[in-house]
Amino acid sequence: MGSSNLSTRARGSLRDGPEQEIAAKRRKKHKTERDKGLFADFASFCGHSFPHCDDFRCLPERGPRQELLRPTRYTLHMALLSTSFCRDIGIEVPLLCGAMYPCSNPELVAAVSEAGGLGIVQPLSLTYVHGHEFRQGLRFIRELTAKPIGLNVIVEDSSKIYLERMRGYVEEALDEGVRFFVTALGKPGWVVEMVHTAGGRVYHNVTEAKWAQKAIAEGVDGLIAVNDRAGGHAGPRAPHELFDELAGFGKPVLCAGGIGDEKSFVEALGLGYAGVQLGTRFITTKECTASEAYKQAIVDASESDIVLTERITGVPVSVIRTPYLERIGTKAGPVARFLLRGRRTRRWMRALYSVRSGMKLKKAHGQGGSMSSRDFLQAGKSVATISEIESVADIVARFRDAAS
Repeated sequence: MGSSNLSTRARGSLRDGPEQEIAAKRRKKHKTERDKGLFADFASFCGHSFPHCDDFRCLPERGPRQELLRPTRYTLHMALLSTSFCRDIGIEVPLLCGAMYPCSNPELVAAVSEAGGLGIVQPLSLTYVHGHEFRQGLRFIRELTAKPIGLNVIVEDSSKIYLERMRGYVEEALDEGVRFFVTALGKPGWVVEMVHTAGGRVYHNVTEAKWAQKAIAEGVDGLIAVNDRAGGHAGPRAPHELFDELAGFGKPVLCAGGIGDEKSFVEALGLGYAGVQLGTRFITTKECTASEAYKQAIVDASESDIVLTERITGVPVSVIRTPYLERIGTKAGPVARFLLRGRRTRRWMRALYSVRSGMKLKKAHGQGGSMSSRDFLQAGKSVATISEIESVADIVARFRDAAS
């Protein structure tokens, strides 16, 4: 399957039927609107505007110069890089390095931003795994790059102590000039209030429309669409299906999952996404401090090696299949499943899973080049397109060139 899965589905290989016809019409409408937007971006870039033209294919003839301004495949690809996400955040390439516990080391975050994308700080990785006091860690990243960075904020309310710590992290990040925040797993309203007061932006991770609607009601500025090809906590929808669900909300939408090479990057932008989020691709970089054995396991894995397990956090997480995982199974035990269904006990179990998995993943990350046979290797289906360990700068440059 690999990245070609995106383009095949994007062409609309759906069976006939009322719902499919409606979906196809919706995609056609999004494509037309996207093409108009791309042309407007390009025209604006050239210093021209065409306010009376509803369709760029019907521009009036105005001599040789006008012909030069007609959008071609090349000029539209130039506009692929000028998305609402890029303009809003002030970055060059519409991609961000998703926050990863425990893999988001400061050097990796800085390298992505310095290359033209957006590195996202995972606060517990920064402090608990990599040993930095939070504010000093942000300043260390600032020594490596002056370009924008972001902060990941998990807003789940399973622990009051945890939430207070998150509030402190957000406040310190704002003090240090961070203006982009990614929220997940809860109500982001309090983050939105703090960040908007400072003139920043908040994007929220969602897996389907009902969560997007709740997040938008809380005031978020954009959505990160986590699809069924993602690493970490994957969603249930394919990339094109999820975009169809979320495009109508009128917010920038980023594609999270299945993006491992420049072809899938361009295809996601072509579907209408304002940008992409990469995780697995950036683990297999020279700047990431994950073990070489972990990186090589990603390089060696195929898409069929990616499975979902409840053994890490109590909810399905995408990992690489290993003999150990096959032996213990992917489902949580019967007692854990029972407690995870309870309204009150669910929070306790999630907190227990978080502490236990956090300690185990930190230990695995600190083993240097070695790797235990019992380690969980988090990765998404983009492993199918990853064939070597590269520098962040080379990856981002290749993505930029493919879209321009």
